[in-house]
Amino acid sequence: MKRQRISAISYLNTAPLMWDFEHGSVRPAFDISYTIPSQCAADLQAERADIGIIPAAAYTSIPDLAILPGVAIASRRAVRSILLVSRVPLEKIRTVALDSSSLTSVALTRILFAKFWGGNPVFTAMEPKIERMLQGHDAGLVIGDPALQIDRSRYLTYDLAEEWIRWTGKPFVFAFWAVRRAALTDVPHDLDLAAVFQESRDHGLLPQNLARIAREWAPRLGLSEVEIKAYLTENIHYYLDGECLTGLRLFYQYAQECGALPAAPPLRFLDHVEAGLEQATSLR
Repeated sequence: MKRQRISAISYLNTAPLMWDFEHGSVRPAFDISYTIPSQCAADLQAERADIGIIPAAAYTSIPDLAILPGVAIASRRAVRSILLVSRVPLEKIRTVALDSSSLTSVALTRILFAKFWGGNPVFTAMEPKIERMLQGHDAGLVIGDPALQIDRSRYLTYDLAEEWIRWTGKPFVFAFWAVRRAALTDVPHDLDLAAVFQESRDHGLLPQNLARIAREWAPRLGLSEVEIKAYLTENIHYYLDGECLTGLRLFYQYAQECGALPAAPPLRFLDHVEAGLEQATSLR
């Protein structure tokens, strides 16, 4: 049996999603690699991966994907790990350094300026090292673990999820699992991919497993175990539910209107794609 290749994000916020792949019985069925969000998308597009937790923005540019239903990295409140860090007040920002590891947060930054904050800053892609970013720019976008480590007492900071929710009233979806349709032919008939990824999320969010994640990650990030657990349970929303889908569609609409992203294809989920493949087979 061919092992499915998974490209996953190496940030703390994916740790609960990866629980069964790291600790459970499904691990032998998959080859897993960890990288930054933008590279997950690149791996899927280049067919180096079959399944990836892709930035929401990447769905607009990678053809023939099916979304694994029910699982996301989203937020219904301040997310803490997607920050615009600034030397000056928002209305005085003229130049912004953008974290080069990001796709969705870059598009969200452009939307917030164009739709809500006003201004027309110059954007430059950079490594997410905030001191260097702010040497030549008014503000810098930092995502993931580096954002969690920012000393917010030293800077003005704007939480992008919090800003999106304040202006739209909708949750924000940063990433979700997607599979290349061509790779579905190699999936065993008795393997329910959607259930595998949903159950891994559910197991990762069990209190005893969250406690273990917090113990392992706290020294890596220089945060307390309490801070880690609060982030994973209060700031991150791991469910691609109806409200999140509404927010995701609004993000795609605004991103296209602002020229931040191309038009997104319709959201296609794994069960719909599988049905289509079965129908196509039966018609041959």
